[in-house]
Amino acid sequence: MLNLIIILVLLFGFYVLAMILFNWATDYRPGDTTAVQTKNQGIPIDTVAEKSFLIWNIGFGGLGEEMDFFYDGGKSVRPKKVLVEKYLEGIHSFLEGKKNLDFILLQEVDKRSKRSYRNNEVESISNIFENHSSAFAPNYKVKYIPIPFEKPLGGVLSGLLSLSKFQADEVTRYQFPGNFSFPKSLFFLDRCYLKMRYKLPDGKELIVINTHNSAYDDGSLKKIQMEYMRADILNEYQEGNYVIVGGDWNQCPPNFDCYKFKKAESPYEQRNIEEDYLPGWTWGYDSEVPTNRKLAKPYDPETTFTTVIDFYLCSPNIEITKIKTHDLDFAYSDHQPVELHVLLK
Repeated sequence: MLNLIIILVLLFGFYVLAMILFNWATDYRPGDTTAVQTKNQGIPIDTVAEKSFLIWNIGFGGLGEEMDFFYDGGKSVRPKKVLVEKYLEGIHSFLEGKKNLDFILLQEVDKRSKRSYRNNEVESISNIFENHSSAFAPNYKVKYIPIPFEKPLGGVLSGLLSLSKFQADEVTRYQFPGNFSFPKSLFFLDRCYLKMRYKLPDGKELIVINTHNSAYDDGSLKKIQMEYMRADILNEYQEGNYVIVGGDWNQCPPNFDCYKFKKAESPYEQRNIEEDYLPGWTWGYDSEVPTNRKLAKPYDPETTFTTVIDFYLCSPNIEITKIKTHDLDFAYSDHQPVELHVLLK
């Protein structure tokens, strides 16, 4: 019996070592900046001062109302195929109604990942916006995730998808500095933001950024990422450009009560972005509707913890004219879409 236990322990050790070595050898190692090719060029950006946006973390088409998730303390690894089909149908249907918007910034869009049954969500969503240009930046590219041990997550390719009516002059993936320690870093996201540059007729430039900041950290990674982004976008504004950042920040906006929608006792701790992060800039969010729900259990409107972590940041030369979170009751994702309309001053 003792020999059997020793053999099993050794086999498990070899398995763990093999997984680490395999993923180290195949690890995605993006550069600090990477040029991104766009599909469908779009039209030259117009002189109309008002521009419209939508942000949405679609939860890879697998985190709708019936789901919990093991990273958040739940038990599920991936939903049944019929649920993925239901969630993607709902996501597609909502996006169909937003084809009139100028910019669509999505997070957690899968490209033939095991967890979403090999659906190419980048392609199916881009096809909805056939007249928009599209750009995809991977931030989760792992050949094989061996956890949970009894039902591994498997291979994942996922990232940021930005769509625009207009032809971008430059699209770049910016790798955020910092990551989890080895070997955990092999199996987690390579966080980034996707930056699109548009030259306006008046000589200035519009900078549109799609971001997805770290989750499951103690706040230290987000702090490094925020400092890195601040230097970049502040420089753009000082050059006379318009800057809009939108996405899933995995933290609440400054001065927002993270526990405003709290319905029951919860172990979750939410943090705010510092109040003095960028004085004079405007945070765009709908304070009356939550954008994110936690995944320890399937969604229950009476008890599930919800808050606001999906929003926009606009430079001082931009005026927000409309901000609205579309309340879908978390039917298709653990996040809700947020629409923004602005005026370039």
